[in-house]
Amino acid sequence: MMSQDKSSTPLAGMKVIEFTHMVMGPTVGAILASLGAEVTRVEPIGGDRTRNLVGSGSGYFPMYNRHKKSISLNLKDPEGLNIAQQLVASADILIENYRPGAMDRLGLDYDRLSKTNERLIYASEKGFLPGPYENRTALDEVAQMMGGLAYMTGPPGQPLRAGSSVIDVTGGMFGVIAILAAVEERHRTGKGQKVQSSLFETTVYLIGQHMAQMAVTGKAADPMPARISAWAIYDVFQTKDEPVFIGVVTDALWEKFCKLFALDDLWADTSIRENNNRVAARDRIMPEIRELIAGFSRNQLIAKLEGTGLPFAPIARPQDMFDDPHLNTSGGLEKVTLPDGRETKLPGLPIEMDGSRPSAPAKLSTIGEHSDNILADLGFSAIEIEALRASGAVD
Repeated sequence: MMSQDKSSTPLAGMKVIEFTHMVMGPTVGAILASLGAEVTRVEPIGGDRTRNLVGSGSGYFPMYNRHKKSISLNLKDPEGLNIAQQLVASADILIENYRPGAMDRLGLDYDRLSKTNERLIYASEKGFLPGPYENRTALDEVAQMMGGLAYMTGPPGQPLRAGSSVIDVTGGMFGVIAILAAVEERHRTGKGQKVQSSLFETTVYLIGQHMAQMAVTGKAADPMPARISAWAIYDVFQTKDEPVFIGVVTDALWEKFCKLFALDDLWADTSIRENNNRVAARDRIMPEIRELIAGFSRNQLIAKLEGTGLPFAPIARPQDMFDDPHLNTSGGLEKVTLPDGRETKLPGLPIEMDGSRPSAPAKLSTIGEHSDNILADLGFSAIEIEALRASGAVD
């Protein structure tokens, strides 16, 4: 059993200041924090409103703000802004995903901050990279619609966003890639730089395979529900009770599949031994296979497929992951204490380093929980801190 408590700290000593909200920006900080960086979130007075979202947004804050400190500042107050500038002056990395121009108006843009901290890596997470769209306001869903992902996900004529904030999270991951590349370059040059990632360009990168399909075949890609699959057996099959996905993606797996289920007639048909021929004969093959699979219960089918090398998957729901035996054994879930004191488990980084998962118990900070300690580290006395709080510059 792998350790679930060992904290991976390859970024130990790295100081990160985060001016973010919602998902994309916090994702960048969450990944860096899970890798051992010291991440301090600068929240507005009263806290980041993401903390109080309801419905589908109620999980944003706990998922993407673990392992972080919180200081609550009024950035429109000169004293609050001065504190933010002092924090950045000694930071390695700044992360922001405010609306275009917001950091510039506050005097927290890269050009000004880099004059006092030339090693600063300034990561700006936006809707669009520089170009005609750069001043538009974007959301995950906007990017999915504009970039072609929603078109590919839904049935023809019914664009459908993906079932999670996939572009926010992936855009944040690209932000981390840019930051770590800039850190490596700083090792050689001694200087930081501004890096950017975006929702729209991230979406286009993800649908690049469909653009390439058009380039190769001369035919536009159909939405995924209506596509001609690259493989004949690559679908969800109904069992006696619950559905299961099965994929047969090589000729060797086709042989294994036929022998496992005693499909002697199909294996005897040499005209479909090769994948592309099976795709062409899919309408003839699939009814027999669907009828076969319908004779098993889900558990019977999984037991038969387990260990064969054939790709398969039961159709799970997000809530099923809390009790998933693989995640709970391998350290894929880490313990998290919510602000109200309740404990839960949430996914850790999906990587392994030196034989261990980067995972450690985490407590979500309350609004401004670390304000006093952070200010004291900057040299403010207890009397000065109280005065700042009384003036409304700090919460």
